[in-house]
Amino acid sequence: MSAVPQSVWAMSADGLVTLLAGGGIAERLWRPDGGTSWMDAVHPKDRGWFQRAWHRALRQRSPLDEIVRVRLEGDPGRFRHVKIIAAPVFDEDGGEEWVGTATDAEEHWRTRVREKLLARMAAVPAAHDLSEAFLTTAAAVVPELADAVAIFRVRDGVEADAGARSSGDRATTASPERVGLAPGLPPLPPLEDDFLLGPVARQAISSQQARLLVFPPEGVPSKGLSDASAQWLRRARATGVALLPVVVDGRTVALAAVATCRGNPPPDEADLSLLRDVFQQMSGPLRRTMELQSIRDRALALQQSFLTPPQTVDGLTITALYHPADSAAEIGGDWYDAVRLCADALALSIGDIAGHDLDAATAMGRVNSLLRGLAYDSGPTANPATTLSRLDRIVQALDGPSMITVVHAVIRRLAPTIWRITLSNAGHPPPLLIPRDAPPRYLHDLTAPDPPLCVTDAFPRTTFDAVLREGDTLVLYTDGLVETPDTDIGDNLRLLCEHTDVLVGRGLPLPTLIRGLLPSVQHRRDDIAVIALQARPEG
Repeated sequence: MSAVPQSVWAMSADGLVTLLAGGGIAERLWRPDGGTSWMDAVHPKDRGWFQRAWHRALRQRSPLDEIVRVRLEGDPGRFRHVKIIAAPVFDEDGGEEWVGTATDAEEHWRTRVREKLLARMAAVPAAHDLSEAFLTTAAAVVPELADAVAIFRVRDGVEADAGARSSGDRATTASPERVGLAPGLPPLPPLEDDFLLGPVARQAISSQQARLLVFPPEGVPSKGLSDASAQWLRRARATGVALLPVVVDGRTVALAAVATCRGNPPPDEADLSLLRDVFQQMSGPLRRTMELQSIRDRALALQQSFLTPPQTVDGLTITALYHPADSAAEIGGDWYDAVRLCADALALSIGDIAGHDLDAATAMGRVNSLLRGLAYDSGPTANPATTLSRLDRIVQALDGPSMITVVHAVIRRLAPTIWRITLSNAGHPPPLLIPRDAPPRYLHDLTAPDPPLCVTDAFPRTTFDAVLREGDTLVLYTDGLVETPDTDIGDNLRLLCEHTDVLVGRGLPLPTLIRGLLPSVQHRRDDIAVIALQARPEG
């Protein structure tokens, strides 16, 4: 086998390959000498599967038709894709030899791989955030084109004209977003959110031009790389790395580091061109993803602005938190509030407005403000059921949201360390009481709440009473804490109560206990708001 694009060869039963015909081009294929096998010409990544395909063809005496990377003459690190077709031929005496052709398939392979990678990239526009977009891209490249991909989000982006300035002395930080590793590679070490990139990476970012580093046989040098990168590349036996900036609207928003490892040949200029095409395809989808994330970030900021720090009174400790749903680029209408009515009384509220969009968030702001004003105006002796009825009439008269669930409570001091809780529940999950010296329990069952607001007119609302003593804790929460698809809310309430009991047994402070009630990130399907208060000694 001598040259591409077209060679005809024959192999005898003892494995001797003879070139029968061939054209001459600059890219000549490597020939084995007396101490090597023609299989040594095959790329290390292709050798295993191609050897199995060849042995299968020999065993079954069936034709072979494969595209494989073959080493080029004169450079052990350069390969070219070749389409090999072979078939057995038998002579009159039953002897067998194989006759085949070798055809240049480089452009065909690159076109096919490019189409395959871009098809995988089609999922990027549907990503909920940049991390998911980067994950999709990393998964598309490994292991088709590389052994490892690390994508870093560049802090604040870098303008296109920054390339005119020297970047060698400018510190560029990046946040590690997503990593794709081929099986068997060592894991990347933990990296801080303000990971400092090396000089070569900073040059790629500022110039917005891809950089290709091919490492010498003796190993990965330290010069030009960050210490963490150089150490990992040595452990992975890297032979080369391509650094590709991802540019959106003239700003470098991310840097992809693509490495070949475990002694595999480093990427060449053709590989770099294909990688550049793939990551360039991220620009449009990333622009849309960034726009969506920017909208969501602004909406979340608006929603957070409605959640003012809860007020308190002497003798009560209050903790509140809000977590947006992490599984979708949405915001919701969850809120909490605490209003000081006087030195010995506090109004506490938590609620949820139907919907997961900007309208729900702005409606939440209006409803929260209305309830806050009504609670303060009604004073410490007000009946929470009456306050919710007034709120219901106002919101319905102002053409408010379709449905609101809310718990509104007034907590009044009866003695220095004893408080009376009076609350009304409009379709909301039941409040959780955690006594200091007894197991946690709900203040009522699921059948007790009144209907939500905005679903009926002039409904007589009810109240519940309880006592809070020193060391006792009252927890109000939204349904995201206990409602998940295809589960029974009664079972989930029971599990929450049991989980709370376990956390209380650990003697955790109130903020830590409340954070411990949250489900893991991968199990959050809805926004979650929680507000809790604990009776403590005065002073």
